[in-house]
Amino acid sequence: MIYAPPASPFRNDLTVFGGVFDLNALQTRLSAIEAELSRPGAWDNPEALTPLLRRKSRMEEEISRLTRLKTCREDMEEWLALANESEDQEAMESLAQQQKELAGLLDETELVTLLAAEEDKLDAILEIHPGAGGTESQDWAEMLLRMYTRWAARRKFDLEELDMLPGDEAGIKSVTLRVAGPYAFGFLKSERGIHRLIRISPFDASGRRHTSFASVDVIPDAGTEIELDIREADLRFDIFRSSGPGGQSVNTTSSAVRVTHLPTGITAQCQNEKSQHHNKETALRVLKARLYNLEVQKREAERQADYAGKDAIAFGSQIRTYTLQPYRLVKDHRTGAESGNVDAVLDGAIDAFQHDYLLSRHEQNR
Repeated sequence: MIYAPPASPFRNDLTVFGGVFDLNALQTRLSAIEAELSRPGAWDNPEALTPLLRRKSRMEEEISRLTRLKTCREDMEEWLALANESEDQEAMESLAQQQKELAGLLDETELVTLLAAEEDKLDAILEIHPGAGGTESQDWAEMLLRMYTRWAARRKFDLEELDMLPGDEAGIKSVTLRVAGPYAFGFLKSERGIHRLIRISPFDASGRRHTSFASVDVIPDAGTEIELDIREADLRFDIFRSSGPGGQSVNTTSSAVRVTHLPTGITAQCQNEKSQHHNKETALRVLKARLYNLEVQKREAERQADYAGKDAIAFGSQIRTYTLQPYRLVKDHRTGAESGNVDAVLDGAIDAFQHDYLLSRHEQNR
């Protein structure tokens, strides 16, 4: 015998553990959603169906992944039997390929099991702000924006620019994005913190090495799926003129909106659109997400009460260093994960860092 049959963590129907492996239950829930969408009058108010359509999309993605996992395992068993019988080279190569594909799907499934919090399945609102250093740090903030844009494209996530303030010479002063996709917040929460860049500055005529910092914050997008009790009397709206480059009357009229939640002091603003009404809607959406994130942080603090002696992982701590000179290395200071392929990381290949972060958090909470 060339190979022993692999130990299977699930039966062919993928229901032994339930949860992430319960394909039958997922298909039943999907059928219920499709029935709801097909009922007479369901589409009279399309906006009200948005949460249901998002759940449908996520469920279809999960079913597709589990179906691929099941098919890959069955194919591997067939090639395994053929390889054991004939020792054919083609069968051996196909078996190795199936084994590689199955390992990748199992890694993906492991990630989903680590994203167990209620908010992990939500879309995310991602903000990037440069640190002190003017053009140098603003350019670094734009490099991070490119990195997350490429990462989202790899996962086929949707990106929506909610607010952007360009730098005076290069880069950006701030940007707020909405990232929509399965478990967007669950993956991106690993990016919260201070990101440090070490490189030869392209803005220094002397060719000296510079260190730049930028902060990244990620909050779950509460959207319309979660009800928050926000009283109108607790909100203050400020209207002001947009800043940054002009165009289509964006910075020539008082259309920018800042909303403040008076009980907490939390604010949000939007100045991207020339319509004050649209800017108000976007600012309220971001404010709602920040208020929801505040509740999430409170629950997380309660869950972590037993781990007070461990190092905190929070916004404001230096989490990752990207070194381009005098050597090339990206290192995550929370998990010790490293990559020498800096170009790939800055091009969006950050999944390994996210996986190690989620795994370390899971181990801490066991």
